[in-house]
Amino acid sequence: MSLLEVLTYLVYLVSGITFILALKFLSSPRTARTGNLLGAGGMALVVIWTLFTAAGMLEHWWIVLVAGGVGSVIGVLGARRVPMTAMPQMVAIFNGAGGGAAAVVALSEFLVSVKDLPSGAPLLQVVPMIATLLGAVIGGVSLTGSIVAFGKLQGFIPARPVSYPGQRIVAGILLGGLVVMGVLLALLTNSVPLFLLFAAVALVTGVALVMPIGGADMPVVISLLNSYTGIAVAATGYVLGNYALLIAGTLVGASGAILTQLMCRAMNRSLFNVLFGAFGTGGGVMAAGEEGEQNIREITADDAAVLMAYGKKVIVVPGYGMAVAQAQGPVRELMDLLIDKGVEVEFAIHPVAGRMPGHMNVLLAEANVPYPQLKEMDDANNEFSRTDVVLVIGANDVVNPDARSNQGSPIYGMPILNVDQSQQVVVLKRSMNPGFAGIENPLFLNPKTVMLFGDAKESVEKLASSVKAV
Repeated sequence: MSLLEVLTYLVYLVSGITFILALKFLSSPRTARTGNLLGAGGMALVVIWTLFTAAGMLEHWWIVLVAGGVGSVIGVLGARRVPMTAMPQMVAIFNGAGGGAAAVVALSEFLVSVKDLPSGAPLLQVVPMIATLLGAVIGGVSLTGSIVAFGKLQGFIPARPVSYPGQRIVAGILLGGLVVMGVLLALLTNSVPLFLLFAAVALVTGVALVMPIGGADMPVVISLLNSYTGIAVAATGYVLGNYALLIAGTLVGASGAILTQLMCRAMNRSLFNVLFGAFGTGGGVMAAGEEGEQNIREITADDAAVLMAYGKKVIVVPGYGMAVAQAQGPVRELMDLLIDKGVEVEFAIHPVAGRMPGHMNVLLAEANVPYPQLKEMDDANNEFSRTDVVLVIGANDVVNPDARSNQGSPIYGMPILNVDQSQQVVVLKRSMNPGFAGIENPLFLNPKTVMLFGDAKESVEKLASSVKAV
């Protein structure tokens, strides 16, 4: 083994360690920034080493420089300009780009492997061929599936499940066709047209699998597609003989699968139900005059401020409405004012609040809310019974008591924040629109609940101003 090979393996080892440590640090908001830097640093090390050591790379340095420059500009602009409310969309599209890159590498490797073989001759290296096919099919599904997920979250594709008669049969035919073509390519033929058809069917399959899923489940889908991309990258790393890609892809694939399972568990639903249950229409508005609407009680900011300022304990439940209004700064100001008046303030975070895991944690960390005041669901549920006021800011489905009591509800059995066990609930909403799952919330009709309608940021600013005057 040459010195260059030894150093290359050493670089792969160091980068692999940084990737593992990055995942460890990313598990906590306190250390997430360090984890992000570690992961980026490890990948930068691999890219730079490959650029200077891989055969032919320096000969085409300008291609690498231009491509890297374009990617860097897109990454920086995305990180700086995309608001937190659109972060799930950005994750989806970046994830799709990773899957697409894996598919392109698989295609190029296939073309290189067959260029010197006679047309129609079998491919003798079956295992590398299977890895190439996996990179192509999984990368293709991840690419188009992520684009559809991005469109559903962004709004230019209907958020409701788009279904049609026989859709499962069509999906089965597509998957069966991929298996048949894969077997032919791996064992019998090196046909380029067949491989191109294989890749095209993979792209169509990605669309067919994600379109029937409702917008409310897109975060789970994005996590699953992220796992797919990791597997595709790992397969690509095997084909290229690049252990850094193999390690990174395996870690992404495994962590994405674990996260998907955790999110499904947080909603008390199986992955099969998420993928084929057509749940989450993103629709529906409570019509005027519906039964129970007249029981809704409104409150002014001044009165809500008095309730909180004279309470002993207040728990804030943030939701997507807080993210949309960018109200995390005023929420921090309100928290400080209440603490100055001797009120104990905590935040209850549901695992699937917002549009991606950790969405609320990141927003509140951005506003410098101390991490110890952020309580996970199980811990928060033990506190509600001794809480004077719960302030719900734009959350809906994660506080819906139908999940506990209504067996006919689509979210029945889903673990929720038991805010209705507190003495008083103040809900900040723009209107009586239901949540992204498209179902109504009986919490709003509860005698303990009062509604403060309006933009969340403006409402919290009014609450803060009123608390000052109390």
